[in-house]
Amino acid sequence: MIHIVFNESEVALMQQVITLDETLAGDVVQIKDDYAVGPIQAIYEAEGYQLRRDWWKQLLENSPYAEQTDIVDDKLTVHNLKKRLDENPEEHIWLWMGQNQHDVCGYYWLMPQFKEYQGRIMVLYMNNLPFINEKGQIFYPSWLHEIQPSEFLKAKKLCRPITLSEFEVDPDEWKKLTEDNAIVRSLEGGKKIANQPETFYDAEILKNITAEWQKSWRVLSNTLNRMKIKTGDVFIMWRLKTLIAEGKVEANGDVNKGWKDFDVKLAGTAKTEAAASAEIAG
Repeated sequence: MIHIVFNESEVALMQQVITLDETLAGDVVQIKDDYAVGPIQAIYEAEGYQLRRDWWKQLLENSPYAEQTDIVDDKLTVHNLKKRLDENPEEHIWLWMGQNQHDVCGYYWLMPQFKEYQGRIMVLYMNNLPFINEKGQIFYPSWLHEIQPSEFLKAKKLCRPITLSEFEVDPDEWKKLTEDNAIVRSLEGGKKIANQPETFYDAEILKNITAEWQKSWRVLSNTLNRMKIKTGDVFIMWRLKTLIAEGKVEANGDVNKGWKDFDVKLAGTAKTEAAASAEIAG
């Protein structure tokens, strides 16, 4: 049994779950890219794959993850998974998905590549399902990491094979998305993904910027914590820098260095120190 998750935190989570239920024993593998953002046109072809890698490299420049484009290789992960399935006819893959665009887009990217293994690829989608949180209250999680490890023992009952019909229909849905090639994708419900413009998260960022100078990393942290539809920190920082380049946000410091090397505030909301000094001198 091979468990596939789409978020780094869920690797340790699934390992915890396995310690609670030996029948789930198996390796935990992560699909690392975030297919809910970025270019995806011709993504299974060398040119499209390279365009996507170049896009990520641009976003990761001067970030804490600058070297990580070289360690994210989902194509190699798929190759190794297929090899294991070929070498062991009894092997099965379990795909664990939360109700969010990140996991669903990861599913869409992954599953067409396993059509020949239909019957051995299982899916567990936590779609509109109630769980019990640490306080004993019922809630509907969007992400797997929101679920207590003990609750996964109930969730495993949801396991079912991806049907032949899904292997026919879902790749067509993904193909439409790749042809449209929007930069942002959001989940509308079920497995329905909608294309969005690259400015989709800008309003969320601007909500957390004031007329007073703030550290850029503070704005980043507040945005990530408060936004309802989540995305990654790299994408948000890219959009913040884009808003600065467009003149909607002012920056103090070197934007082209690290994330902690500049402050930001809303453009035109207060006088800059230089303007204030010039007024006094006048």
